[in-house]
Parts: sequence; C-alpha cells; structure tokens
Amino acid sequence: MKNIRKELIELMKSGYCAPRIVEIAKKLKEPSTTIHYNIKQMEKGGEIVGYRAVLDHKKIEEGFCTYVLISLSPDEYTDPERIAKELSKYPQIEDIDVITGGWEMIIKVRSKDIDEYYQFVKNVLSKKGIAKTTSLNSLKEVKSNYVTL
Repeated sequence: MKNIRKELIELMKSGYCAPRIVEIAKKLKEPSTTIHYNIKQMEKGGEIVGYRAVLDHKKIEEGFCTYVLISLSPDEYTDPERIAKELSKYPQIEDIDVITGGWEMIIKVRSKDIDEYYQFVKNVLSKKGIAKTTSLNSLKEVKSNYVTL
C-alpha cells in the first residue's frame, strides 16, 4: 500500500480532522444527533474555527520545539499583527501570540533538530522588523492541545 503519511500529517495539522461524534455522545450520554447539531451550531457561530490532530512530534521528525520571544524594531512596534501575519506563512511556526511585557510577540517553532532550527533563524528571524529574539528550548512536551501526553 502507498505510504502517504507525510501528506496526511500536513493536512491534519491544517485542520483536516473531524470530531469523534459517537465517542463524544457516549461520554456525555447524549444522542449523536444532539452532539452533531451543537457542534454545527458552534462552527456556524465561530466558537469552533477548526480541528487538528494531536501529534507525537518526535515521531514525525518535528521533535525540537523552541519558543521564541520577539522584540520588534521601533518602526514596526505599532503594528505587530503585520509581522505576525508575515510569520504565519512559515510552516515551522505552530503558534504566534502578540504579548505584553518586555517583548511584543512569542512564537512556537517546530523543527527536526537544532540544525534545522538554526536555518530557520537565519532565513526567517533575521527579517526586517525583528530587532531582537530570545530562544527558549522545550526539554519535554507534557501536554499539547489540551491532551496530556
């Protein structure tokens, strides 16, 4: 049989997953139709914006996780969303938040190893508008997307 795991992983990371309605119904002791109706209403109302799989990142060669604190240059300080949208185009970036404190933004980067992360830093984080970064490497992921690993 054809191995399409990499393609499946990329699709699942971008939202090609569905809730397990039958399992939810059993857990809540409600009919599947009630669960389905409520989920559809939540999707229409914008409460649910997408679904994605909780992956074992080590097994898919994305086991090196780094949180990067970003300080913007003074000319970009007033519009951090613009830089965030530009950064969101990179598939290595899992999360982007505009934050308060001594930094303007925090991103979560997934890569295979330190060498791949270094290439990411050279190619992406050296862009105009980013004045300073601090990298915080994750030693062990314990919980992801509300799921304890």
